[in-house]
Amino acid sequence: MKKILLSLLFICIIFSSFSQILDKVVAVIGDEIVLQSDIETQYLQYLSQGYTDKEEIKCQMTEDILYQKLLVHQAKLDSIDISEDEVNKELERRLSSFISELGSQDALEKYFGKSIIDIKGEFYDVIYNQLLSQRMQSNITSSVSITPEEVKLFYKELEKNEELPLIPTKIQISQIVKIPEISSDEKSRIRKKLISFRQRINNGEDFKVLATLYSDDTESAKNGGELGFVNRGDLVPEFESAAYALKGNEISEVIETKFGYHIIQLIDRRGESINVRHILMKPKVSSSALLDAKNQLEKVETLLNDGSLSFKDAAKNHSNDISKNNGGLLINPQTGSSFFTIDQLNVNIRYTVERMNEGEVSSISQFVMSDGMKAYRIIKITKKIEEHKANLIDDFIQINDAALKSKKQNKISEWVDKKISNTYIRLSEDIDSCESLNKWKK
Repeated sequence: MKKILLSLLFICIIFSSFSQILDKVVAVIGDEIVLQSDIETQYLQYLSQGYTDKEEIKCQMTEDILYQKLLVHQAKLDSIDISEDEVNKELERRLSSFISELGSQDALEKYFGKSIIDIKGEFYDVIYNQLLSQRMQSNITSSVSITPEEVKLFYKELEKNEELPLIPTKIQISQIVKIPEISSDEKSRIRKKLISFRQRINNGEDFKVLATLYSDDTESAKNGGELGFVNRGDLVPEFESAAYALKGNEISEVIETKFGYHIIQLIDRRGESINVRHILMKPKVSSSALLDAKNQLEKVETLLNDGSLSFKDAAKNHSNDISKNNGGLLINPQTGSSFFTIDQLNVNIRYTVERMNEGEVSSISQFVMSDGMKAYRIIKITKKIEEHKANLIDDFIQINDAALKSKKQNKISEWVDKKISNTYIRLSEDIDSCESLNKWKK
């Protein structure tokens, strides 16, 4: 909730500041200008997040803005561009997030006292420049790579300076999952319900009203089933295939995905970006199917306990989860590795594993999957590395990433120093007091 409030506060600050601050140019970087409002709006955002060293933060933040403007200026000189589709996609992504927090587009417009068109207009140039500066920075560092020897030297330097970071406890988890089966009668009931909705919409009823009342996708239901603009690859394959095949305001046939069953209506299409609304209905699991899944897993548990079946083989042959293809091993979506810190785990598994030791196998527990369906699982801690100072054996990937990041930062610093020397830069006396800006002064 705190993050939500901060994000909303940030938006409010942006829009209210534009109208309240008497703007003036405080810096010029090539063809780009920095306004007083550019600094004040970001400064207020930092303060809202609890920073207390106001002068240091303001100077650091001002230098960050100058750097961003330098990137944008150079990107334009190098003819780097961001397409309108790219900006609109990012704009829709951010607005969808805010709409989700507030509940509806109407609520968003009411909150800011502006139409959605005006809100998009306010954001467009800001997002364009952010994406442009990100691409320029990527171009600067695209050729930077690092060798194992450089990683070792980076590690030795940290060790020498007693700056080795403390690595939190990491665990490797395997699981065996039993998902209850959905009866054919239940699947048929859901299909018939959606077919009836489709007929009612074709006969004149409002898709948005039915989505709000009946869709099991509670987030999009708040907005009449609307998902906002997405590109190819953003949706699950079955849904995407049906959505992109639609024309006009056509309603799709009933589509099955891993989330349940849907009907879809096309709202708008811009090139390869589409905006659709849908009604999702999730089949209900009967209590008998849930009990049967638990009974099946209890049989597997018995085989594990008497040693007649290894955990890896049990996962491979008896689990219903995709992790069975990897012997039950879970992959961390944030890092791509098989290790998790406790904070990186979902709540529904965190409390089970945080007190388990390496090699320990849990008892059967019920949990709720990402699609909302209940299932049962057994968990094993395959490996556990306790909190420790970073070392090259257990933490090579993290040290490699830190070394690469440091090398890229050095490359950027060299680039900035070079560009400052041959770029027109003028700072007003309003920001001249920051010592950290000395290299920007000419």
